[in-house]
Amino acid sequence: MADDAAAASSCPTPTATKKRAANRLVVEEATTDENSVCNLHPATMEELSIFSGDIILLKGKRRRDTICMAMPDEECGENKIRINKVVRSNLRVRLADVVSVHQCHDARYGAAVHFLPLDDTVEGITGDLVQAYLKPYFDDAYRPVRKGDLFLVRGGMRSVDFKVVDIKPAAEYCIVANDTEIVCEGEPVKREDEERLDDVGYDDVGGMRKQLAQIRELVELPLRHPQLFKSIGVKPPKGILLYGPPGSGKTLIARVVANETGAFFFCINGPEIMSKMAGESESNLRKAFEEAEKNAPSIVFIDEIDSIAPNRDKTHGEVERRIVSQLLTLMDGLKARAHVIVMGATNRPNSIDPALRRFGRFDREIDIGVPDEVGRLEVLRVHTRNMKLTEDVDLEVVAKDTHGYVGADLAALCTEAALQCIREKMDVIDLDDETIDAEILNSMAITNDHLKTALAGTNPSALRETMVEVPNVSWADIGGLEGVKRELQETVQYPVEHPDKFEMFGMSPSKGVLFYGPPGCGKTLLAKAIANECQANFISVKGPELLTKWFGESEANVRDIFDKARQSAPCVLFFDELDSIATQRGGSVGDAGGAGDRVLNQMLTEMDGMNAKKTVFVIGATNRPDIIDPAMLRPGRLDQLIYIPLPDEASRHQIFKACLRKSPVAKDVDLGALAKFTAGFSGADITEICQRACKYAIREDIEKEIERERQAKERPDDMAVDGAEDEEPAQIKAVHFEESMRFARRSVSDADVRKYQAFAQTLQQSRGFGSEFRFSKQPQAAEPAATANADAEDDLYD
Repeated sequence: MADDAAAASSCPTPTATKKRAANRLVVEEATTDENSVCNLHPATMEELSIFSGDIILLKGKRRRDTICMAMPDEECGENKIRINKVVRSNLRVRLADVVSVHQCHDARYGAAVHFLPLDDTVEGITGDLVQAYLKPYFDDAYRPVRKGDLFLVRGGMRSVDFKVVDIKPAAEYCIVANDTEIVCEGEPVKREDEERLDDVGYDDVGGMRKQLAQIRELVELPLRHPQLFKSIGVKPPKGILLYGPPGSGKTLIARVVANETGAFFFCINGPEIMSKMAGESESNLRKAFEEAEKNAPSIVFIDEIDSIAPNRDKTHGEVERRIVSQLLTLMDGLKARAHVIVMGATNRPNSIDPALRRFGRFDREIDIGVPDEVGRLEVLRVHTRNMKLTEDVDLEVVAKDTHGYVGADLAALCTEAALQCIREKMDVIDLDDETIDAEILNSMAITNDHLKTALAGTNPSALRETMVEVPNVSWADIGGLEGVKRELQETVQYPVEHPDKFEMFGMSPSKGVLFYGPPGCGKTLLAKAIANECQANFISVKGPELLTKWFGESEANVRDIFDKARQSAPCVLFFDELDSIATQRGGSVGDAGGAGDRVLNQMLTEMDGMNAKKTVFVIGATNRPDIIDPAMLRPGRLDQLIYIPLPDEASRHQIFKACLRKSPVAKDVDLGALAKFTAGFSGADITEICQRACKYAIREDIEKEIERERQAKERPDDMAVDGAEDEEPAQIKAVHFEESMRFARRSVSDADVRKYQAFAQTLQQSRGFGSEFRFSKQPQAAEPAATANADAEDDLYD
């Protein structure tokens, strides 16, 4: 027993062997773009006796070291250190590698530091780089530098890499203070191959944190730590399929992963391998995989995989079928320890052969979707890193205004804003000269107006076929209807702005609302206003445009619209004239083979299948609620039925104000009197009265102008004085409204109004118990109608 105990004590425990020294930390991606700062957890700093702002020495691979300023970060792991791409490059380490941290006591303020730019980053720039780049970078920052290190400075609409060439007094490290002399004289330095900083890294990708974490787990672990899978006895994944709308960053992710893992990257663009010679296409594919296996660890990236691996049941070409078979055998033939990962990218995942989409081939399918607001903000920050932005630019506002934009659209937006800036500076740029002065570059800055102009000229590509917009109609544009507004806020706005409340009460929000009422009362306007108030996208669908003569295409149109709405969530899907596609089923005999019924069935299934996580609201508008199918109006679909009545006097007054808010109206116009006289008029009728009065005012002003021109020709000397005195401002006067009221007409008759009110009353009676229900009351013994009818039938047969 004693021998056993001694043996046990001499044998190291697994935890003891794996215990890492406290100063050895795992490299993690930095959250900021600072070249001279590293982030550590406060507990790690306390353990290593490092204070906030201390200069520390980091040691990496190949005997490389650098110095950084240590800053605390609560979100950083206790055994991790956050450093950005520039510092990682200087240390020759990648993410998930280990660096050692040491205190640096010999870093002193430098008297003079000599920097030189790298030749490929200053191509086309002339002028004083110290004033344009280095002075603003080092001003009041007290940055530590190490001789031989590279660092990146952004400014003047582009980034420049500099190298620390010399430090005085002679030392390995120093801190650049305000009185340190900054020297930048001499020829630019040539870049060594291993010093590349311009390769894309994880910090160049925004808005895909979850997807990147998944991909790193599936790609980095097998390529960089294959022994992990070997020891567990699990086969590493062989393939990943990235799918999503065009421009969302699928190809970029593949390149980033290859750069960050240091793997050999072999890109196959789908159509490239096709050949007219029999058997050559398959041979090209085999060569690509052989090349990848020779250079392992490697990533084979097949872009537009749907072009070379379509569904074999649906393709007629023999070549495509053979290529799919070849790809299947190649992926099955990859050795488990070959360290080759196949990544495919497509925006049509359903057109790929199903045999590829199983475990052992493409193990994981990752949706690279349209980014949300936080994701868009990250992407905008990546694309505007090199740009100089004025203080009035708020990227958070731009991110809010760009619903449905993918990464490529946001890149186009930033490029367009930069072009606006260049257009303004064209007078100071010498187009004949191939170079541009650094001071001119530094004076160019993107303003809020540039971004607004660019925003007006760009559209979200993911939703190009369906016009998606955030309307500019607000509650102020809608007169009256206070009760309707409140109900809409509770139904649509609260789930978007306060999702936590619904989660707390354990209920999912309503899916839809139906507006019904006389035509011209503002049903469409209300739908736009609620979309604007909760900053949601707005897709307007005119009912009849969904119907086509081709069998099955009408339902496909409905599917596509709901798919688009889910992609651009939060979204309000507005069906105008709902009665055209949601009439009661079975009544349309000979209607294009029952297309109307099939469209309605498709709509019902889509509304039931909408994911609760996707905030998509369906709003229908109709002035024929009596012919809509009851299945559409049940709770869980369009469960909120809202009657939009003709406006009362106060509402009419508000509508007059809203219509004339941008028009010059004379003081003698009494809008209150107009509201009194227009009883029974709808909002559209009131708008027509205002337009007609405006037309008369324009006609009068044009006639006056013609008269003045005629008199000026006859008496040029007298008119110069008289015209200036008699000039009246152009306004809409009471006379114009009086004339307009002569032609005013009501579009909704009293009989129509009574019909809508009767429908609303019937609906109210058919739903609910009114004020009769109380928990304290005992229910009366009442038979359901169906049982009573059955008893009556029994009596009849007896």
